[in-house]
Amino acid sequence: MVRLIDTHTHLYDTSFTNDFDAIIGRVRECGVSEVILPAIDSTYHNQMVRCADALPGFAYPAIGLHPTSVKENWRDELEFVMETAMQQKFIAIGEIGIDGYWSKEYMKEQLSVFKEQIELAVKMNLPVIVHMRESVEEIFKVLDNCRHLPLRGIFHAYSGSFETYQRLKMYGDFMFGIGGVVTYKNSGLPEVVNKMSLEAIVLETDSPWLTPVPYRGNRNEPSYVKIVAEKVAEIKKISFDEVAERTTCNAKRMFNLN
Repeated sequence: MVRLIDTHTHLYDTSFTNDFDAIIGRVRECGVSEVILPAIDSTYHNQMVRCADALPGFAYPAIGLHPTSVKENWRDELEFVMETAMQQKFIAIGEIGIDGYWSKEYMKEQLSVFKEQIELAVKMNLPVIVHMRESVEEIFKVLDNCRHLPLRGIFHAYSGSFETYQRLKMYGDFMFGIGGVVTYKNSGLPEVVNKMSLEAIVLETDSPWLTPVPYRGNRNEPSYVKIVAEKVAEIKKISFDEVAERTTCNAKRMFNLN
């Protein structure tokens, strides 16, 4: 069976608690061999680590402060990330970045937190997992301040333009997470994906959110990454096996998976 990797799932979310074993069975059955667990903040950390510990060799946790968790206690949260990153083993620094959709109240702090976590990733030789929502120019502002650093990572749930994709690639070794949005009827993402190099694409679900068609409106789960792979194959007019093989190789390289 061709391997698939879901590079972004919040499998530790409480919405998965009641049928966790069944979900894992479906995930393995459809060929998913590894999943990456992005962090949110300290309040989710223990359940994320427990999830990873329950699935050794399958679920790999990251550490980071999500931009929507940058609030009045942001300094304490950032210190938690910095200290924990040195004490435990993680596969990436993320989910980090900038979010201008939910609130711009702490935008200045978001920029600072993003930059410090990029520097942490470089120090630890880890990739970053970047959240970018209604914040393109803010993202570039931080990247411009980090141009001297050897940057690498994934822009999660990418839904930007082809021009933004080209511009982002100039800043380092970056790949782009394609998820359920690519299946939406009015999405402009298929046109962008068609122009993107397959070498720059990894697959993801962002489950339990961003559920692909035909399950949109219901809880997303990692097994649905297969639907995303099928859609990418359709868009690029290549085989499902080629998409699976190439995106899996991309993810393995970025996250240093064997």
